[in-house]
Amino acid sequence: MLSGLSWLALEVKDVAASREFYGDVLDMELLADDVVPGALARGSEQAAFAAGDTALVCRRPDAVPRGGLHTHYAMSIPAGEYDDWWTRLEDAGFDLDEHTFGDARSLYLYDPDGNCVELGQQPVEGPGIDGVFEVVLEVADLDVAQEFYADLGFETVDEGAGRERVRMHGPMALELWEPHLGLADARGGVHVDLGFATDDPDAAVDAVADRVTDRERVEGDAGGTDAVRVHDPDGHVPTFHAP
Repeated sequence: MLSGLSWLALEVKDVAASREFYGDVLDMELLADDVVPGALARGSEQAAFAAGDTALVCRRPDAVPRGGLHTHYAMSIPAGEYDDWWTRLEDAGFDLDEHTFGDARSLYLYDPDGNCVELGQQPVEGPGIDGVFEVVLEVADLDVAQEFYADLGFETVDEGAGRERVRMHGPMALELWEPHLGLADARGGVHVDLGFATDDPDAAVDAVADRVTDRERVEGDAGGTDAVRVHDPDGHVPTFHAP
C-alpha cells in the first residue's frame, strides 16, 4: 500500500544549527524548495536535506504539524564507509556509541536538538548517507499502534522482551516503543511528521479512517497531486501522497 518514505520531519529550535550539523557535519545535500513535496511548504522556517530518496526536514515550531521531538531514527551508509565515519565524527568531538546487528554495525550520536541519529551499515551505494531505514515512534498502547500500522501494510517482524517495543517492516523499519530508553539512551519520537508515497492516498486513509482524529487534504505538488494528512492514535502525523 505504501511505496516509500518521502520525508521525516523533526522539530528544531535553530534552523541554522541544523544546517551546520546535517549539512556540514553529516555532509547531506540541502534540498531546494522546488524539489520537496508541496505538502512540506514552510518557507524559511525549515531546511530539508537529502537522505537518499527521503527528505529529512528540520523545522521550527511555528505551525502544525510541528515535526518530531527527541526522535530516534537511522540513516543508511555504505558498509565500507563506516570506519571513516566513526573517525570523522570522533575527531569532531562527538560522543559516539556503537551496536552491532548481525554483521552490520551502527554508530549513534545526538543532533543539536536531542534527536538520536543512527548511521548504520546498509547495502546502499552512497557515497555518504543514502536513505532512512528506521524510525522510532513512542506510543501509549502497543496493540493499538501495531494494528493501525498493520492496516497500512506494515508487517511485524520482532517483539522486544517484555513487549515494550514492536518492530515492523514496510517502506522502512518502523519501531513502536512504549516509553523507555533504548540503545544509546534513545527515545521514541513524539508527534512525528512522516510522509508516505502511495498510489492511492485516499485508500490508505480509508484503511485506518475509524482511528484517525482528523483527515485533512493539503496542497500538493506543482503538478496538482494532492496529499491527505491524518493524526494517528498517538498524535503522530502521517501524510499520504501520490509519487
